[in-house]
Amino acid sequence: LKSIMRAKKHLGQHFLKSKQALASMVAVGEVTKGDLVVEIGPGKGILTEALLDTGATVIAIEKDTDLIPYLYGKFEGDIESGKLTLIETDILDVDPIDLKTYGETYKLVANIPYYITGAIVRHFLSSSFQPTAMVLLVQKEVAQRIVARDSKESILSLSVKAYGTPRYVEKVSKKMFSPPPKVDSAILAIENISKNFFDTVTEEEYFRFIKQAFGQRRKQLLNNFADKEKEALKKTLETLGIPRDVRAEDLTLLEIKKIVEESKRRPPL
Repeated sequence: LKSIMRAKKHLGQHFLKSKQALASMVAVGEVTKGDLVVEIGPGKGILTEALLDTGATVIAIEKDTDLIPYLYGKFEGDIESGKLTLIETDILDVDPIDLKTYGETYKLVANIPYYITGAIVRHFLSSSFQPTAMVLLVQKEVAQRIVARDSKESILSLSVKAYGTPRYVEKVSKKMFSPPPKVDSAILAIENISKNFFDTVTEEEYFRFIKQAFGQRRKQLLNNFADKEKEALKKTLETLGIPRDVRAEDLTLLEIKKIVEESKRRPPL
């Protein structure tokens, strides 16, 4: 059993062992009786246990085949009573809309592998069945980048902010994991999740623009666009009173939205 329970490097497994971090995640997610919570990568089930203790119903999605029998043994009662559903699959193969069979709303609370943080966040936020809140344990630098602590935006921060409000909750030391990762983690909350931002611009238009705008991050915004588009964009920036030499990372979410709206009215020549 010991070798089966050893963390697998290729799955980015680092098992959390901090009671304090668990308590924070549950509290920040305001997980209560009657909630439906989706957990990604339950591992040895320490967070699963804390979530079940609130009276919530949990759907735990685990990719590691070796851990499944262990989790079935540990949570036999909860599985039998229907409080816990264990699904063996890769989270990115799960279409969030399929979670609707379990309830009308859900929260996502998880200690996720660092290497697929961006993919998981986008997968759930862009879905037609979004969680009402997300509480994730991620790499500290990634959490800081998502909230744009240095006031510099990125594709990742702007992808999150278009759908919800990210909040850096607290640092979780690497010593609180087994095995310890090379860097510290942090609890990140994403609240007020909706698609209300996409009322006058579509998701496709918005993401197409930010991908191009951040083509080369250190370049001025205009220099990331082809000549035809550059001329139209120049006029758009002028109309909006945004300096011509602005870099994409210095634009706010609302400024980007205005640029995309204005660009629709002013297509390239």
